Amino acid sequence: MKVLLIGGGGREHALGWKIVQSPLVRELISAPGNPGLAALGRCIPVSAEDVPALVSLAVSEQPDLVVVGPEVALADGLADQLGKHQIAVFGPSQAAAQLESSKAFTKEFCARHAIPTARHRTVQGMADAEEFLRTLHPPFVLKADGLAAGKGVVIAQSLGEALTAAKDMLQGQFGAASQTLVIEEFMHGVEASFFALSDGNAVLPLIAAQDHKRAFDGDLGPNTGGMGAFSPVSHFDDAMANRVMDEIIIPTVAAMGEEGHPFVGVLFAGLMIDENGPKLIEYNVRFGDPECQVLMMRLHSDLVPLLLACAKGTLSKVPQPVWDKRACATIIMAAKGYPGAYEKGFPLGLPEPELANAEVQIFQAGTALDEAGHLVSSGGRVLAVTALASTVQEAAKAAYGGIEHIEFKNSFYRRDIGVKV
Repeated sequence: MKVLLIGGGGREHALGWKIVQSPLVRELISAPGNPGLAALGRCIPVSAEDVPALVSLAVSEQPDLVVVGPEVALADGLADQLGKHQIAVFGPSQAAAQLESSKAFTKEFCARHAIPTARHRTVQGMADAEEFLRTLHPPFVLKADGLAAGKGVVIAQSLGEALTAAKDMLQGQFGAASQTLVIEEFMHGVEASFFALSDGNAVLPLIAAQDHKRAFDGDLGPNTGGMGAFSPVSHFDDAMANRVMDEIIIPTVAAMGEEGHPFVGVLFAGLMIDENGPKLIEYNVRFGDPECQVLMMRLHSDLVPLLLACAKGTLSKVPQPVWDKRACATIIMAAKGYPGAYEKGFPLGLPEPELANAEVQIFQAGTALDEAGHLVSSGGRVLAVTALASTVQEAAKAAYGGIEHIEFKNSFYRRDIGVKV
C-alpha cells in the first residue's frame, strides 16, 4: 500500500511512525510532513489546510489510503472531495466534522439525542451572554464556536472576568471562530479523553488518555494545544469505558447516521466524570495531540488495517486491537512564550540514533531544517518526548530523562505530567 498522511505535527509524526511499521505499507508520503516524517518517507510541501492542493496531490499520487491528521481540512471538506475521486480516506465528511468545527452544533446535537453534557447557551451578543452568565456559579466556561487550534476556551473565575472574556471573544479575540460563543456551566470531576473508531455504522473502542491543557505546572496559565498526556487513566476502567460507549459514543454515531451524516474516522470524546458518570465536554474528529503519541506507543496491533477498515466500511470484521499493558507518558517541549508570541529558529540537538531507546521516542512537531540542513524549531509546540514504563509515574520519569539529552534553548515544559495520578 501507498499511504498519504496529511499534516506535519507531533500527532502526524506518531501516526507515520506507526503506519510504516505495518507490513502492508510500501510507501508513506506526508504533506507537508516535518523532518521526523522525512526519515520515514517522502514529504511534499503542500499545506495541510489547502484542500484543493491536497486533492490534486492525492489524484496525482493515487494512494491506497489518505489519513488526515489535523481538523481544519476535514472541516473544509477534504474527505468529501477525495470521495469524489474514489480515494479511500480516514476522516469524516464536512457535515460530520461539525462535531468539532462547531461547538454550537454539538450542543444542539446532544440536546436532540439526550447525550449527557453541561447546561449551556449559544450566544452572539453581550446581552444574551450576560443574562446566561448570571444564572451560573463561578467558574464560568466560554468556548469559541469554531476552530481555534485548541485555544478557544476561557475558564473565568469571576463574573467580571467572564463578562470581559465574552466581550473580547465576541469582538474577535479568536477571529470568526468566536463570533458565536457557547457558554456553559463548569463541570466538576476528573477529565479523560476517550477514543473510538467508526466506519459510519460499526464502532470500535480504543483506550483513554489524559491531557494537560494549561501551559504551566499545577494547571496554571493559558490553555494550549496540550502540554503532555498519559495513559492509562486510573479512574477510567473497563466499566467506565462501557458506559461511555453505551451512553455517548454509540448514540452519537447512530444519530449522525440517522441525520444523514455518517461518521467515519476517529471520534475523540473529551469527558468529565463525576459520581453520576460521564458527561461530554466536547468532541474532536481526529486523534488528539499529544494523546495520539501515547496511543501509538501503546498500540501493539497493526494500525493500518484499522484505518483502512474505517475508510472501506468493514470495521465490524476487524478484531479488537491489542494494547501494551505498560503505561505511557509524553512531555511537550515548547518554545518560550507559547501559546502567545514566541521566536522560531532555535537549534535543536537530539540524541544520536545509536543512543536511541526503544521505550523512549521523540516525536517532532514544530521543527524544520534551516538553510544549512540543521534541525531548528519552527512552531510553538516543538517536540513530544514519549516513553513507556511499568507505571505512569515511571513513564513520565523516563520521558523527563529523555529531555535531559535534548539541546533546545529558550524552551519550557511542564514538570508535573502524570503527578496527579
